[in-house]
Amino acid sequence: MSRAEAGSPHDPRGKERFNEDRATYTVKGEGGAKPDIEAGVAAIRDTVRTLKPRPGVYRMLDARGDVLYVGKARSLKARVANYTQVKALSNRLKRMVSQTRRMEIVVTNSEAEALLLEAQLIKRFRPPYNVLLRDDKSFPFILLRAEHKFPRIQKHRGARRAKGNYYGPFASAGAVNVTINALQKLFLLRSCTDSFFARRDRPCLLYQIKRCSAPCVGRIDPEGYAELVAETKEFLSGKSGAVQKKIEVQMAAAAADLDFERAAMLRDRLRAATAIQGSQAINASGVGDADVFALAAKGGQIGVQAFFIRGGQNWGHRTFWPSHTNEVDEDEVLADVLLQFYEEVPPPRTILVDRELPEQELIGEALCEKAGHGVDISIPQRGTRRRLMQQAQRNAVEALERRLAESGTKAKIMRELAEFLELPEPPNRIEVYDNSHIQGDKALGAMVVAAPDGFVKGQYRKFNIKTAQTNDDFAMMREVMTRRFRNLAENPEAGEGAGSKAGGHETIWPDLVLIDGGKGQMSSVKDALEDLGIEDVPLIAIAKGPHHGREGREVFHFPDGREKTLPLNSPLLFYLQTLRDEVHRYAIGAHRAKRSRAITASPLDEIPGIGPGRKRALLLHFGTAGKVRAAALEDLKRTPGISEGVAQKIWDFYHPSA
Repeated sequence: MSRAEAGSPHDPRGKERFNEDRATYTVKGEGGAKPDIEAGVAAIRDTVRTLKPRPGVYRMLDARGDVLYVGKARSLKARVANYTQVKALSNRLKRMVSQTRRMEIVVTNSEAEALLLEAQLIKRFRPPYNVLLRDDKSFPFILLRAEHKFPRIQKHRGARRAKGNYYGPFASAGAVNVTINALQKLFLLRSCTDSFFARRDRPCLLYQIKRCSAPCVGRIDPEGYAELVAETKEFLSGKSGAVQKKIEVQMAAAAADLDFERAAMLRDRLRAATAIQGSQAINASGVGDADVFALAAKGGQIGVQAFFIRGGQNWGHRTFWPSHTNEVDEDEVLADVLLQFYEEVPPPRTILVDRELPEQELIGEALCEKAGHGVDISIPQRGTRRRLMQQAQRNAVEALERRLAESGTKAKIMRELAEFLELPEPPNRIEVYDNSHIQGDKALGAMVVAAPDGFVKGQYRKFNIKTAQTNDDFAMMREVMTRRFRNLAENPEAGEGAGSKAGGHETIWPDLVLIDGGKGQMSSVKDALEDLGIEDVPLIAIAKGPHHGREGREVFHFPDGREKTLPLNSPLLFYLQTLRDEVHRYAIGAHRAKRSRAITASPLDEIPGIGPGRKRALLLHFGTAGKVRAAALEDLKRTPGISEGVAQKIWDFYHPSA
């Protein structure tokens, strides 16, 4: 079980820190699930009666208990009471109040704590009336581990539990990989796991291509390796000039001593250092540790460009596309993006923004509390920082213009798709299905989900085939459809609201089902849905054309038996092929993983109470699982690491009638 950060909703100390036991009130309002502004105002007024003028966080919930909105307040009583003044609310807030049926309140010790808790809860509940940072994947870091005599350099994502030095965030995994490769050439640090390191009796390939100093076999002593580690830390901390100068001096000394092999090695290291700095593309010298944020808005969309500067080096940039930004001020959107972004990433000492933020001092105070050091949020006015901001602004505008152009193209393709498939309107949710197996072995079905703005990978799903007969593709597809749509058939209204969080994707109706296959697969899917009483889900099957490739004309099969094709140069054809290729990729990858697990599985895994450690002990002692099965009880008891009780369990498992 992963440990939660202090103050998070999952933190066992959270109740004590935020007084949640004493301060959470659930007030149920009258009225049903339909929007009713009077019922919403009544529920809010009931909540206001219980509140005091203290800082905290409030959650607005609908009739089903789903969170509609998370907000923070310096004075809960005054802030929540504002929602009862309906005439002063925007249309967006009026819709929210009309759906509110109860509220939950958490009192905090300060407004800064409330701001941090608000960001945590927004990330957790993803409310529809909050601005959401959609690109919330964990950012990659470079980790220089500290538990080993010869520290390892590696890419790291997720919770920072391992001991060592973390450098980041980087904008992408690719940026980390490129940097680590260059650092290996420059400092020759190992990247192998500790177990691989311990088994080596000769240098590996990385030593041969001059990306490792081979400490595993003693090609460098601990003192020399420690010096390389110290230089790496200096370089990643922004002291790259000093490191380069030191290498230059060492290279000159080696050349003077006629040690040309060492001089050539130092020359290669110097080139690697130059290559790293030459790839920065942005001059950020003298800036230190800073993140730069610039916002661009156009055509109802907002993009936020972020540059990550650490130690005066550019570690990449990324554009964020926050959602739910309608009727929200741009400066408020940027503030929400910052708070949600730094919920996952440690804040640097300097944050540069292109506009004044609401409650900017409070945001700085909250981030300071989270980071454990001072955090300055400012608008740069001159010098390098101003040039960085101007570059971020240009990138934000260009990225937004590209996205709008792509959106226009995608919207056109979706309209063409609706026309080609004779749909009443362009689909918002497309589900694509395929099966994967080898002569019926380890068979599974796969579902991928596509929306107008791309694939929704969080809602992909695998179906382990359970009842269909071996090597019967049609029966497999029928089973997949039955399992996917059974819940919706039993509760058709569950999918009307785009899927609740409790129900997940199983409660969402697709606007289009695309099947990889021909007439047989189409008939199987159609029959399965008709058996469930579902007749209004649009279906289409895509089968490869006569040339069985991208140059061939794919044939599209309709439920009524009709067939259609598209021109070879059609963008719509390419889009549908992309959907088909994605479900192929996902299905084949899932099938390979399933086969790999089966290959590495052992009969010993079936014995209750036998984990990896005991399995290893048995195999080391007996050699094979078959010999364990044939072993006498006394031999099992003599196995190192196996107690008499466990030995008896193993014996009883293989000899149930004994």
